[in-house]
Amino acid sequence: MAIRTICLFLAGICLGASALPPSLAWGQSNSPQRLDVSPIGKVQTATGTVHIEHGSAVVVQANLPPSSTAEAKVGDPVFRGDLIQTGTDGALGVVLADGTSFTVSSNARMEVNEFVYDPKGHSNSTLLSLTKGTFTFIAGNVAHTGDMKIDTPLGTMGIRGTAPRVEIGEDGSVRFSTLIEEKK
Repeated sequence: MAIRTICLFLAGICLGASALPPSLAWGQSNSPQRLDVSPIGKVQTATGTVHIEHGSAVVVQANLPPSSTAEAKVGDPVFRGDLIQTGTDGALGVVLADGTSFTVSSNARMEVNEFVYDPKGHSNSTLLSLTKGTFTFIAGNVAHTGDMKIDTPLGTMGIRGTAPRVEIGEDGSVRFSTLIEEKK
């Protein structure tokens, strides 16, 4: 009975919102906004305490637990807008749809702000915000066919196909290095 009531309530909201003029709906913005219901990547490895807070996915998936933060495990989807946090014993590995892969160290915090990828397109973009911890990336196709950016407390870096390592200290200092592949 409760599920039926919730479904009817959500359907009513959708129908009501569709009756609004386009310029007034969804935050009074002229730009189209949509909920991201398709994952942009998935968890490859997870050890220790790792939380992924899903931003817009909670609205769409009514079967999630009451808290939008849950322990991440291998195979879990990653969505645009997710906030990734690891504890003192945590580490996480994620691969995105364009082939970008990254690892997140213990005591880290990262937000997946933007991810637009069309394998046939040249206007792809990624923006990841790193605020704490150590992150190692292997850039995928977005870096080669669009605009990949990494935001840190010190500034924003453009990534064009390298494998960077970013360390953000407790004091907010940022250290950046590029990993070198052997035999290349």
